[in-house]
Amino acid sequence: MPALLPTDFTARIIWLGRVADRAASLRSEPLQEVHAGFAGVAGEDHGGLTRASCSRVIAQYPRGTEIRNVRQFSVVAAEELAGIATEIGTKALDPAWIGASIVLEGIPDFSHVPPSSRLQNSDGTTLVIDMQNRPCNLPGPVIDEDAQGHGRAFKAAAKGRRGVTAWVEREGPLRLGDELRLHIPDQRVWQHLNENLSTAV
Repeated sequence: MPALLPTDFTARIIWLGRVADRAASLRSEPLQEVHAGFAGVAGEDHGGLTRASCSRVIAQYPRGTEIRNVRQFSVVAAEELAGIATEIGTKALDPAWIGASIVLEGIPDFSHVPPSSRLQNSDGTTLVIDMQNRPCNLPGPVIDEDAQGHGRAFKAAAKGRRGVTAWVEREGPLRLGDELRLHIPDQRVWQHLNENLSTAV
């Protein structure tokens, strides 16, 4: 019995990017096509089979612990970027400002798709969604470089709209204009999701 179900939801890639050196700038450079390898995209600062743990998993590991890299891609939705732009007072939100890897158009409420869902193109290239990405203050200075005074509002405006992180399950090309089909896990929501959550963090 299949554990992943193809849905009728598809999205089109309308932007691709790569962050070459995060220490220098979070800003990503736009691309026409990338090869999604098992270690991510060549030349991408967030690439690699493993990574150093960060604040997102501080409840599980001391910062800097080597862990599996499930943050090879930062995938965001054009519809949600438009909402953020409106809230922070800019005409648009350039995905390069937030270090995006992929901008998709077409899947509603994209930041809340179930973890472990797949996005797959006609070549079979497949990304696994790890979890919702949490906004931080790092894009603020990058936004201010082009839209002075608007960066500070980003973190609050992006809550629940920052997209997801993803990693490569099957290698292959990703191109502007590609259609990706959403596949979701065949399971109900855990009944005890809101019970006994740790308050240690």
